[in-house]
Amino acid sequence: MPQTASPVPQGRTLPLTDWYRTNARDLPWRRAAFHEEFGAWGVLVSEFMLQQTQVSRVIPRLEAWLERWPTPTAMAAATPAEVVQQWANLGYPRRALWLHRAAVEVVERHGGVVPRDIDALLALTGIGDYTARAVSVFAYGDRHPVVDTNTRRVLARAVEGRSHPASPSRRDLLLMESLLPSSDAESAVFNAAAMELGATVCTARSPQCEICPLLGECAWVAEGRPDTGDVRRRQAAFEGSDRQARGAVLRVLRGAGADGVALETVLPDWPDPVQRDRAIDSLIADGLAEAADGALSLPR
Repeated sequence: MPQTASPVPQGRTLPLTDWYRTNARDLPWRRAAFHEEFGAWGVLVSEFMLQQTQVSRVIPRLEAWLERWPTPTAMAAATPAEVVQQWANLGYPRRALWLHRAAVEVVERHGGVVPRDIDALLALTGIGDYTARAVSVFAYGDRHPVVDTNTRRVLARAVEGRSHPASPSRRDLLLMESLLPSSDAESAVFNAAAMELGATVCTARSPQCEICPLLGECAWVAEGRPDTGDVRRRQAAFEGSDRQARGAVLRVLRGAGADGVALETVLPDWPDPVQRDRAIDSLIADGLAEAADGALSLPR
């Protein structure tokens, strides 16, 4: 029998904000100087880069990106090729094109100012529920639930007594909303604290329950830390995958000039020629590469 979701608790709080103020990592997008210099644009760029990517890989790329394009207007003037080139090996390069398109939309629709309104943010390319709320909360200080993978794991364990969260649903936002402090400022800290706890303490494979600020509040610990199953989709191994082939093709194109390279010279020794061709076709379909006159290049 499938497990029935527990009702959203009413009036419950979790003691996270004091812990966060003492234990939060010093990350660029959390500093006052970062917000003063780059504002909501800096938050938006950081959120795009952090999707499915380790913080340690993002930090140097973020700093270089914002040094080159400190505003949406500056980035909107760039070419897609420049954007993909700057993204380098950050992974999931379609995000670079989405970010570029979003910058153009911000300029065209909002006068170069990243919007504050959730619906306006959701209307931008590449922005979903999490990113829209993250920008509204962390850049503008509005009160909304912000739920990422780490937050969902904290909620699943501390509130629902599950070892791992169920499939994502709108209920995640309702549950987080029920736990937020009433103050806008404190709710922003609480959102950040839940994410930080999931990233550093309440991790997927090795939770450090003994140092967790929710040890005495956690439903999962109280129930003996049962294994309630894990429905997370497993990502296929990178080695030998189409993702690896796509990355290899992009490295060739980044090293080429504006005219690109002859198609027949792209990874001629790749062990699986069919996979190489599939990678090239998928990059063209995604707008990350262009083929013309027998040559392959970054998008112009």
